[in-house]
Amino acid sequence: MTRIDEIAPSVFRIATDVALPDGFGFSFNQYLIAADEPLLWHTGPRALHAATRDAIARVLDPKALRWIGFSHLEADECGALNLFLAEAPNARPVCGRIGAMVSVADLADAPPRALADGEVLDIGGARLRWIDAPHLPHGWDCGYLFDETAATFFCGDLFTQGGQNHAPLTEADILGPSEAFRAPLDYFAHAPDTRARLNALAELNPRTLACMHGSAWSGDGGALLRALGERVG
Repeated sequence: MTRIDEIAPSVFRIATDVALPDGFGFSFNQYLIAADEPLLWHTGPRALHAATRDAIARVLDPKALRWIGFSHLEADECGALNLFLAEAPNARPVCGRIGAMVSVADLADAPPRALADGEVLDIGGARLRWIDAPHLPHGWDCGYLFDETAATFFCGDLFTQGGQNHAPLTEADILGPSEAFRAPLDYFAHAPDTRARLNALAELNPRTLACMHGSAWSGDGGALLRALGERVG
């Protein structure tokens, strides 16, 4: 089942719960920014393309998508990229320069907009700053978007929460559940600068964390990112 909820002004969380083997449940979240140049952050796996597209259609015509962005190359980040590009004739992928160089320029059916660290993409209603974050939590090409307009941080695999039926937006603890999920299958690269990078992200002082798996979160995002750094740094 797929639902769509507005978790910040003109930012919609598209969440699909999936039952996996052994009774394990997991949620896949995409985020639609309904700006003048609409942007989809994460595409979800190819198998979820139709469900995600139908959810987008409740807000705007999927053909109107202008940008399709993602943190790093992984099926749940960009598995349906070319399917969306085929439906939205003016859309282009958005990623970091490393991602464009090593993967996206070859794999995508449209040329990517490769953003430099700190570069801002103004999509009319949202100013999105790209932040290079190699190996945080994994992937040389990893990076994130921060909406300077609404202080929303699209934080990808950070604060991944297992299970299903998550509230679209919560102020409850997500660090504890995300650390419990990480414990048995640690997906962090634990690079030498992991804690320093998390502390640098904390300086953005986000008010909303748009998590890829589980609930989005509202509160003092800087404090939560520093707390994560203490756990994994």
